[in-house]
Amino acid sequence: MSPLERRYLAVVRLCYPADHWLGRGREVVGTYLDLAEPGRRWPSAADVADLAAGGVRAHLRSTGAAALLPGFRLAAALALLTATALAAAWSVIEVRPLPFLPGAGPFASLGIAAWLAWLVAALGYAVAGPWTRFAVGGALALTVAVLPVAALTGLPRPPVFVLVPQVALGVVALAGSGRAPATVRLLPAAAGTVTAIAAAWQLPGGDYYGPQPTQVLAIAGTALLLIAMALAVVHGRRGGWALLILATPLGMLSLHPLARATDGEPSWPNLGVIAVFVAVTGPALVPLALAVRRRS
Repeated sequence: MSPLERRYLAVVRLCYPADHWLGRGREVVGTYLDLAEPGRRWPSAADVADLAAGGVRAHLRSTGAAALLPGFRLAAALALLTATALAAAWSVIEVRPLPFLPGAGPFASLGIAAWLAWLVAALGYAVAGPWTRFAVGGALALTVAVLPVAALTGLPRPPVFVLVPQVALGVVALAGSGRAPATVRLLPAAAGTVTAIAAAWQLPGGDYYGPQPTQVLAIAGTALLLIAMALAVVHGRRGGWALLILATPLGMLSLHPLARATDGEPSWPNLGVIAVFVAVTGPALVPLALAVRRRS
């Protein structure tokens, strides 16, 4: 067994239920080995993300929660739409750096790489290419990498309250990404275009710390909540699962309104406490709902 095959098999064992990787683990690994370029020694980040998403679906099936899968797909489409719209808004800030603030070359910060990656992912989703999931995984990886790269290089980056909601949306978008009708696939790219035009008119250049960025997050969170609630009414159980799955991104988008509701004025300690609370309780809602459903 080659080192690459052994490492792929370790990822499969980590992500998939035991009965799945015992029965089909080598078959899954063989598929990725066939697609790997010569000389590769480690699984790519996109392959790991793809295996993690497949593992989530396999765990859901093994626990009898297959009804969640349509909800995941709906939640993923909404998450990608929201992430694309936000990336378009932040790109406007990035391409208009303020002369009196340090920047990253011709851009306001390192965030430009992540935002452009999200826009590319939306285009890939629109054409339904085979690399769509890899594009979403790459955009998510670049968003996560902004913090350590900024720390190593000393270059400016977007604030954490901008990056964290994007990561939460990206995780949902990656976990449920799959086939969708043509009209649905076009929505993220269309939302990004409309948002970029609106942001070019409304947002100042090069400043993430004014009132406008927090307003953008609040508007995105409110719009996502209203759309998810409407779909829960229209699609019933499928929309209800999607709303629960989106609880964590919704909470991360609403950190400032939640901080005002609890402390009157947002502060970094307060925002941090609320973010931790959302990160812990949001993902717990789905298994809790599954447990209640099984009991009833």
